[in-house]
Amino acid sequence: MLRTALRNVLAHKTRLIMTVLAVCLGVAFITGSLVFADSTTAAYRAAMSRTYADIAVSVTPKYLPGTSGKEQYGALDDALVRKLSTVPGVASVRPAADGSVTLSAKDGTPMRADSTMGKFGAAYVPGADGKDSRYPLTAGRVPRDRDEIALDRGTAVAAGYILGDIVTLAKDGPVLKQRLVGLVSTDDSRVKAGGTLAVFDKATAQELFAAPGHYNQIDLTATPGTSQFELADRVTAVLPVGRAETITGSAQADQQSVFIHTKTRSYERLPMLFSAVSLFIGTFLIINTFTMLVASRGREIALLRAIGATRRQVVRSVLAEAALVGLAASLLGFVLGLGVATMLPGVLDTSGDLLPSGPLVIGPTTILAAFAVGVGVTVLAAWLPSRRAARIAPIEAMRTTELPPSATVSRVRGIAGVALIVLGTGLLFSLSDATSATDDNLRTAMFGAGFLVVGLIVLAPLLAGPVIRLLGGLTARFGVVGHLARENTLRDPRRTAATAAALMISTALVSGLAVINQSTSQALDAQAAAGLTADYVISTRDTTTAIDAAAIKRVAGVPGVRTASAVADSTIGAGGSVKAISGVDPQTVDEVMKLHFLSGSAKDLGPGRLAVSRSFAGDHHVTTGEQIKANIGPGTGDRDRRYTVVGVYQDNPTAQDVLGYRADVQAHSYVRDSVQRVLVRTVGGAVSGELEEHLRAAVSDSPLLKVQDRDQLVQEQAGVAGELMTMVFGLLGIGVLISALGMINTLAMSVTERTREIGVLRAIGMDRSGIRRMIRLEALCVSAFGTLLGLTGGLFGAWKVSGLANGAIPQYSFSLPWPTLTLIILLSLAVGTVAAALPARRAAALTPLRAVTDA
Repeated sequence: MLRTALRNVLAHKTRLIMTVLAVCLGVAFITGSLVFADSTTAAYRAAMSRTYADIAVSVTPKYLPGTSGKEQYGALDDALVRKLSTVPGVASVRPAADGSVTLSAKDGTPMRADSTMGKFGAAYVPGADGKDSRYPLTAGRVPRDRDEIALDRGTAVAAGYILGDIVTLAKDGPVLKQRLVGLVSTDDSRVKAGGTLAVFDKATAQELFAAPGHYNQIDLTATPGTSQFELADRVTAVLPVGRAETITGSAQADQQSVFIHTKTRSYERLPMLFSAVSLFIGTFLIINTFTMLVASRGREIALLRAIGATRRQVVRSVLAEAALVGLAASLLGFVLGLGVATMLPGVLDTSGDLLPSGPLVIGPTTILAAFAVGVGVTVLAAWLPSRRAARIAPIEAMRTTELPPSATVSRVRGIAGVALIVLGTGLLFSLSDATSATDDNLRTAMFGAGFLVVGLIVLAPLLAGPVIRLLGGLTARFGVVGHLARENTLRDPRRTAATAAALMISTALVSGLAVINQSTSQALDAQAAAGLTADYVISTRDTTTAIDAAAIKRVAGVPGVRTASAVADSTIGAGGSVKAISGVDPQTVDEVMKLHFLSGSAKDLGPGRLAVSRSFAGDHHVTTGEQIKANIGPGTGDRDRRYTVVGVYQDNPTAQDVLGYRADVQAHSYVRDSVQRVLVRTVGGAVSGELEEHLRAAVSDSPLLKVQDRDQLVQEQAGVAGELMTMVFGLLGIGVLISALGMINTLAMSVTERTREIGVLRAIGMDRSGIRRMIRLEALCVSAFGTLLGLTGGLFGAWKVSGLANGAIPQYSFSLPWPTLTLIILLSLAVGTVAAALPARRAAALTPLRAVTDA
């Protein structure tokens, strides 16, 4: 039976090639994502090992909540450096004052402004030889005072700077302008991967990143024979208690490795989603292919049964064929997956995470996963056809026609399909009153949509007849050819349904996501400027940076500005949850924010008093006049204090979850006594390019800040939603491709089965163009059937889950993206036309005599 299976695979290799390609796509995505993650992790660990190779122990300040920068870094000074150099086992001591700065390119474009990583600033700390070994000088000289800077050569080239240029940069507030006096190199893999590096003189770096005369880290190397842990114990013994602590070089490398491992594993999600979709859709192609092969070999299997083959042997023979097909698909998919792994960094745009490059790492887990999935999915999909083959009795060797499915089977299929659709619909309708996207609601939506799609798949053979007869009015216009195409499609509803299933699934998935994306995009557009009466918003890119206080005064003095209201953004912890808080000026907040208070007023804000959004009030069960225990800013709850709630307002994205008195928020913000937004109201609501330029000039064109009017805020949100559309069209492409493979396979096998029929049609006068048109119309009927079912399921599912999105985004409303849906329909229908090209050409090439003879 094994030899029989091998012979059958070789005999039908042309028919099985489409199945191999479908499985191969899923295996390629799995292999690519796993190899990419393993390779990047290995490269980063190697880079970190080099970075920390000569660091045995690092001394860092111990963070104490509520302390100022000078207090925090007070222990790490030159006196401690000298003391550490005398510790037994210390070979050398290298103090550092490092941090993060954002540069502007020569044309004014911020560099890596929206990234929290890869913007390095460092002090040039010369050793006994007058040089800093971390940053070898390659051109010019080292910076000597606050007005000078050196850049990594790669950074200078990317920014367009040459020696002598003025470099614009900022850390968290005032903009600095420094002359470029030198170029350095570095072994830091993060800089080589696209990060920026700015090197300052020691005093300037200490002022920027630590405190004047102090450092934020001291690195120690060990003498030969001294272990990192032994040296760490000795160093800890001489450190000021409670003000500094040690960490070994290996521990630092491990921490970075864990971080990058988490980042790289997150990149697996999108490729894994594509692989799941391709394998799920490909399963129907496998089932259909083996079902047709079993049907075409019915007499052969019956003869095997007649000469003594058992049902178990027949099952094993079919599964052995599937295993051979899966093995071939896994091999091809594994090779393609290596190509996917090399392309993923560009496709996923990982430049923001500074992932180092390195050789591809192919681990045993990846190999096992690729072959287990490829072979496993193929064998499991072939199990049902193998069971059907085993039920073929020896007497069927004498039959010339295939028996239609029994009424009992159709009845069971109908009952099961209706039950699944009712269950799925019921779960989705249960979400009608849902107002939030909780985990339970999301789980209900997922199961409801899943049951609905599976129910449509089960019912598809029974729906094929009515739906395709309904579409028959279109094919009837083609006369006899159209009538034959419709009847051929209806000849085997199970085959038609299985062929259309792949297209139905992809259409349902993509149309549902497209509707959700359209509705969400419109909601985000509305939300971006909701609650905002200001005409311009000047803001930092995160809460860990700040707007210079002097810049705020300059903004208020710009001609045409009526009100400039500063807002301090931070976080507030209460009841175990952390929310966003906006610190505002009660006297001007009503001029720049559109606040609808359900009770109380923003005028009542003051020291120790808060106003909360309706959602926050509901979650924490507080009302106006009550008190709440909370803490503002980073840190734990040991700084909790009681605040009085003076108002509850309608949820407002501009005001965020909580409104506080600005001085209270500033006192505990990430950057003490800072603001993160300035809401600008202009005279007469004027918005112009000239006014925007004046506002940018008022903030010194800081690379940390964004100056946006209301329209620009909306456009920014549209860019976020565009990422989902990229995924939607990626899934559509996969679905269309696999659907096309399935149709090509089905039509090609159908042409082979109907060779004699085609010969008779040619003999009675149908020309080659009529044969081609008939095959194409068959494919078009199947495409239309799958597209119609898919759209029905996808749009219904998207409609019923809209309540969940409305709970997360109050402005959300169900909206149909007509252009996108039209494109989906046209592409889905085009699948049939394109897929039918080769089978139709093959059918038309048959001559009447040859067709009858071959049959």
